[in-house]
Amino acid sequence: MADGAFTYQGGRVDPGEAQNLRYSISETYLGDPIRVPVTILNGAEPGPTVFLSAAIHGDELNGIEVVRTVAQDWSHADLRGTLVCLPVINVPGFIAQQRYLPVYDRDLNRSFPGSADGTSASRMAAQIFSNFIEPCDYGLDFHTSTRGRTNMLHVRADMDDEAAGRLARAFGSNVIIDSAGPSGSLRGAACEAGTPTITVEMGQAHRFERGFIDRALDGVASVLAEYGAHPTDLVRWPGWRTVVDRDEKTWLRADAGGIVELLHDRGDLVREGDVVATITNPFKTDTVRITAPFDGVLVGVLENPVVYPGNPLCHLVELDDASIRAYERARNGDCRDEPR
Repeated sequence: MADGAFTYQGGRVDPGEAQNLRYSISETYLGDPIRVPVTILNGAEPGPTVFLSAAIHGDELNGIEVVRTVAQDWSHADLRGTLVCLPVINVPGFIAQQRYLPVYDRDLNRSFPGSADGTSASRMAAQIFSNFIEPCDYGLDFHTSTRGRTNMLHVRADMDDEAAGRLARAFGSNVIIDSAGPSGSLRGAACEAGTPTITVEMGQAHRFERGFIDRALDGVASVLAEYGAHPTDLVRWPGWRTVVDRDEKTWLRADAGGIVELLHDRGDLVREGDVVATITNPFKTDTVRITAPFDGVLVGVLENPVVYPGNPLCHLVELDDASIRAYERARNGDCRDEPR
């Protein structure tokens, strides 16, 4: 972008211009194009190039509304730099309303950066990555939990990467899970290519949840303020924050098959030894109690109340004493993290 224009194969967007396009990344069995919707907003003044992506899993809908709102409803009169908005990356999965690509059930989010002569998923990933991800300076990739579970809003980032850590903190979530992007993921490939990227997790599949969408929009505004893309906005402080490494989190799993009653919700603080859930059979006998192994907050919880042994029930992340005190102050001030 030496001259300030954002270029992709087949087109360009000059400073002060905006463009909505449907970019062809593959073909159907009938030879019709599979086209990804993209909005590119290029400010009149120079600044960072930031991508916002959603629905890389076709049933994860909350992020779609976040990206659409930023692209189509926000005023960008003072935008410095460029926004690349990709509200639906996995178009075949979105049409089928399923998580993976319908063709061979492949996970598009394990196919990046892709290859021009690889599998169908890899070829789609390569087109998206080379044209709209790799040219960017930073990225936000929006996800939800999988079917049958739900997450509180939190960020996942490689906090050993200083640039990714800055981006994660700028988003302003209460919880940051410190982890590198999985192999083949958009986040992992983007970071490897020099585009610091974070994953934003929020809510559950197959629905719009307004509380999460509004919180995520606050996070986007905070990021754009941090990097001077929207210079009149403010960077957001969430009230309390904890950064969790891989040794400070665990999945609580079912020790028996049966019907689950969750006694706490996503975003709740639980203490070591608290009963988080019970599992009973159809006669409500032989109750199995699932307890918290340490003090922490429930980042993700089960929505579907039936389980086999070993199924995940809750995702628990550990909080230190200072984070617990900050959490309790925020909750006492009616600053609950996510409204139901």
